[in-house]
Amino acid sequence: MGHPILAYNVTYFGMAGALLLLERLMPYEAAWAESDGQTRQDISHTALNKGIGQFLAGLAATLGANEVAPAAASGLWPAHWPMAAQVVLGLVVAEFGLYWAHRLGHEIPWLWRYHAVHHSVTRLWVVNTGRFHFVDSLIATLFALALGLLVGAPKEVVVWVLAITTYIGFLTHCNVDMDCRGLNWLFNTPDLHRWHHSRLPSEGNTNYGENLLLWDLVFRTRYLPLDRRPPVNIGTADPVPLTFLGQLAYPFRRHQAPIMDAPVLEARAEAGGD
Repeated sequence: MGHPILAYNVTYFGMAGALLLLERLMPYEAAWAESDGQTRQDISHTALNKGIGQFLAGLAATLGANEVAPAAASGLWPAHWPMAAQVVLGLVVAEFGLYWAHRLGHEIPWLWRYHAVHHSVTRLWVVNTGRFHFVDSLIATLFALALGLLVGAPKEVVVWVLAITTYIGFLTHCNVDMDCRGLNWLFNTPDLHRWHHSRLPSEGNTNYGENLLLWDLVFRTRYLPLDRRPPVNIGTADPVPLTFLGQLAYPFRRHQAPIMDAPVLEARAEAGGD
């Protein structure tokens, strides 16, 4: 309709408001409706990440790089395709970068220290969707953008992919009782992402997709048991501080050995312990 910024903000905040209301009316887990004392920290991480994004865009403009991506397609990009098809391809390409940035964040210890800030949440709801250490967010964005630029994706496709990522992020974290059914084979859904936040490594080190499940299917990391519900007691054994500044500093501190190794943690969790 000629007003993309307005349309994005209306849909972005409209979706957030709708999901917050639905979390009250039809919560998936009643326990997650209770405050965890981290609302200000969650909002602060979200604001910082968005602020850094705006700063980098402004810096690029100041230095003469007015576009995050080229206005027109180049290289291998199929510019003759309909825009909807180009956006789907953009999601597939970006998802490969997002998948591996996320997976490496679980598998490489020094990267996990940044990602642990996100996994330290003890409940899932709309407000902690953007709770990421800013370094963690930058790494994921660089992985996705690098692939997009490599294949010559134009700016319009990049913008669509970024917008869709924010929408799906809201949905994956929301505490709303919904049945995703067949969508669980196409997209990252609340059904899948709740398992990703499990304390058990065998359950949590799965479902790495940000938007699509394609690469989880390819690399066999999709996990969705149908005989039981995801755990209510989510989080991590890592000693992530409770304060916002402490969480920002946490990855840079000198770290001791893990509190509890994975086999012991799994055994205790299966037995019902914390």
